[in-house]
Amino acid sequence: MTPPVTATNGRVRVLGDSLVTALAPMVWGSTYLVTTELLPPDRPLLAALLRALPAGLLLVLFARALPSGVWWWRSLVLGSLNIGAFLYLLHVAAYLLPGGVAALVMAVQPVIVMLLAALLLGDRLRLTHLLACLLGASGVGLLVAGPEAALNPVGILAGLAAAVSMGTGLVLTKRWGRPEGVSLLGATGWQLTAGGLVLLPPTLAVEGLPAGLGAAHLAGYGYLGLVGALLSYVLWFRGLERLPALAVSFLSFASPLTATLLGYLVLGETLSPVQGLGALAAIGAVLLVQLTSHRSAGPARDTFHPPRSRPAETHEEPVS
Repeated sequence: MTPPVTATNGRVRVLGDSLVTALAPMVWGSTYLVTTELLPPDRPLLAALLRALPAGLLLVLFARALPSGVWWWRSLVLGSLNIGAFLYLLHVAAYLLPGGVAALVMAVQPVIVMLLAALLLGDRLRLTHLLACLLGASGVGLLVAGPEAALNPVGILAGLAAAVSMGTGLVLTKRWGRPEGVSLLGATGWQLTAGGLVLLPPTLAVEGLPAGLGAAHLAGYGYLGLVGALLSYVLWFRGLERLPALAVSFLSFASPLTATLLGYLVLGETLSPVQGLGALAAIGAVLLVQLTSHRSAGPARDTFHPPRSRPAETHEEPVS
């Protein structure tokens, strides 16, 4: 017999799903360090391609499922937004900006998701969420503030465009869900493969393939493909199925936190008390949204799968 859903075990479930989902932006926060320290210089298209396409093909082969019907074009749209455009723009920002600054620029993503979720998912705009956006953005601003935070205008534009691309893809992924009978691994593989195929022609036309890759290059591409794409996107899309879109988006604040921490641990960058305060503010914003989204959304929103039929979940008792 299934135990009744209560406010306590509902919150525990939400916090558990949030912690697992947060691993994805934490991994993405390491992108900046890996890009500058291990990858060949000035090859953002190649980095995005090798990160997405091999991982996508592995998942598709493992799941043994191909899209059908509308899911051919939906996979192309989602793969272009969540994978192709996002990863390319992410690596452009990583090449041109300090890691923390690049992550700060993309911290506008929750605002984009909040507005799109109101338009496409029917979510209500709440004062709590607006305040959390301000708190989180201010915290990340304090976290990466410093004299070394040089602002390359192309890098800034790339970071903003990456936030728009991922934010739009996140909301559309939440709206469309995944088709009946297709596993999470299979659907994730569709998006990664589609994004990689979108990147393939411009990579060959603009950057071409390198004459040779060293051990450090191979290690960097391997990490970004297996951990930074295959594992992280599976966790990200899993969280998106279980949590409200806005709550998932706020977890992206883990990216600048990780980027700053890695800069401190690996590159010897120092952390000031102001930066520590900023980190606490960003974490506070994430916790605020996770808790308030849980109370306002309830289980129906937490398990939103529009295209799929799940009768057992539609009769779940509301969280008290």
